[in-house]
Amino acid sequence: MSDDENQFEQGNAGSSHTYTESAGSLKKGGYVMLKGHPCKITDVSTSKAGKHGHAKASIVGKDIFTNKTYEDSAPTSHNIDVPFVTKKEYTLMDIQADGFVILMNEDGSTKEDLKLPETEDDFNLVKEIREQFDAGKDLLISVLSAMGEEKIVACREAQDK
Repeated sequence: MSDDENQFEQGNAGSSHTYTESAGSLKKGGYVMLKGHPCKITDVSTSKAGKHGHAKASIVGKDIFTNKTYEDSAPTSHNIDVPFVTKKEYTLMDIQADGFVILMNEDGSTKEDLKLPETEDDFNLVKEIREQFDAGKDLLISVLSAMGEEKIVACREAQDK
């Protein structure tokens, strides 16, 4: 048997964006995939096992990118997909006329592929970012990443070191 025979081709079916967890161990405030959308769990309830069935977990969550509510249920003993969600802070360098922002990493490299959020739910956040930036304040922008998508979710004034 040669070394080449153990080489497996990896497909990109989105599996690298999630891991599995028992539906019975999900908690409010955690993350879960509901109907194919990465969601923050707003409510979890479990029902007792019936005569012939499993205990079920009813899960309600809000999409972390669109704020749309999704619901699903699964037996508590079954596995359910959970997205890898990360939050990272960048220094805001500039806001372009088209709404794109120029952000700086800790290593000094720039990120220019993010736009200010455009949903109604994010109106106050965008207003706050623009007002503080126009006032000349140094801002740190929090970016939430999951499933290959990114969204600006918060800002705060940078503290002098």
